[in-house]
Amino acid sequence: MYDIRWIRDHPEAFDDGRRSRGLEPLGAALLTLDDTRKLAIAKAQALEERRNAASKAIGAAMGRKDHALADQLKTEVADAKASLVTALADARASGDALNEALLDIPNVPDADVPVGADEHGNVEVRRFGEPRTFAADAPAREHFEIGEDLGLMDFGVASKMSGARFVVLRGAMARLHRALGQFMLDLHTDEHGYQEVDPPLLVRDAAMVGTAQLPKFRDDQFRAGDDFWLIPTAEVPLTNLVRESILDEAELPMRMTALTTCFRAEAGAAGRDTRGMIRQHQFTKVEMVSITTPEQSAAEHERMTGCAEAVLQRLGLPYRVMLLCTGDMGFASRKTYDIEVWLPGQGRYREISSCSACGDFQARRMEARSKAAGSKSTRFVHTLNGSGVAVGRALVAVLENYQEPDGSVTVPAVLRPLMGELDRIRPAKG
Repeated sequence: MYDIRWIRDHPEAFDDGRRSRGLEPLGAALLTLDDTRKLAIAKAQALEERRNAASKAIGAAMGRKDHALADQLKTEVADAKASLVTALADARASGDALNEALLDIPNVPDADVPVGADEHGNVEVRRFGEPRTFAADAPAREHFEIGEDLGLMDFGVASKMSGARFVVLRGAMARLHRALGQFMLDLHTDEHGYQEVDPPLLVRDAAMVGTAQLPKFRDDQFRAGDDFWLIPTAEVPLTNLVRESILDEAELPMRMTALTTCFRAEAGAAGRDTRGMIRQHQFTKVEMVSITTPEQSAAEHERMTGCAEAVLQRLGLPYRVMLLCTGDMGFASRKTYDIEVWLPGQGRYREISSCSACGDFQARRMEARSKAAGSKSTRFVHTLNGSGVAVGRALVAVLENYQEPDGSVTVPAVLRPLMGELDRIRPAKG
């Protein structure tokens, strides 16, 4: 969210940022809304001053026994009071209109983010590993073919219960999914310095507004009754842990991680990834969130991306890191790295993690500030979030990269201690 004062002071930078995202300039319209708000506030203040002055004068007139003047002043007070009610309503309405407009505006990209209209404008930063070569008589299969043939991945029964974009995992497949999440969580807490958090999966409107899922992306979320939303990512509760707080800068950066179930309506995904586990309504993800000072933010972004990469490196999965262009970035992000894992069954790289630096965009929506020792002033913190990584997509990548010609799947060595030392998943018995 933007401070309208910053837009007033930097109208060209604001509109240039919008143009880089392929959006129309909006600075002038926002400043007009702000001018309307200021005029309404000024009118209300003038009426209040007039009412107060007349009220005070009534007492003086009564003291002089000037009843005619007192009656005149009483009428003036009554008129001012009625006008003040209208003026205050106008001030609230104009303030609400400005606030709603500001909440609907995406973050301005950093200067080093490439300008582009869509994913074709993204820039590859680096790669890890070499994609596996498969024999012509045993080509790579997609994960859902592997899982279904093993008898351990069932989309049909899930569809009967819940509809499309759900899956039931059984036996060793369910354990492999659990092991992946446990492995990631242990790595980030034991080696990367993140504090494990077990957050709520249901949050109120204010939490979703704070991380910018609302109001812009209401149709992508699952409502749970009148008061709650199911979280689309643990970024929401983790980031909101510092809502309306003033943090000691000596304790920053604050690093948190969580393994949670996530829920997304996938409203804009009609016809895409309709088979398999790539895009589901319910999925599991390890999330990383950092709260930093402005000075720490850039370095923390690189560090967080490296933590997500470490997951894929330990699993031996080929991947590439992409710097997203302005047209492909998320709403709240100033700069984003996507990590794309190689899926031989699809013959292409697919996103498995997205690590974003949001600057103070979310902090302004949450009123999250920090204060340095000895300082009398506070400032907004910077927030960062990243998948560390999506567990379901990691399962997909393991199945496709570790598939064997006989239909079995080799378990990556790093996961075997969490799998009862099972080294290979074979078809379910019976």
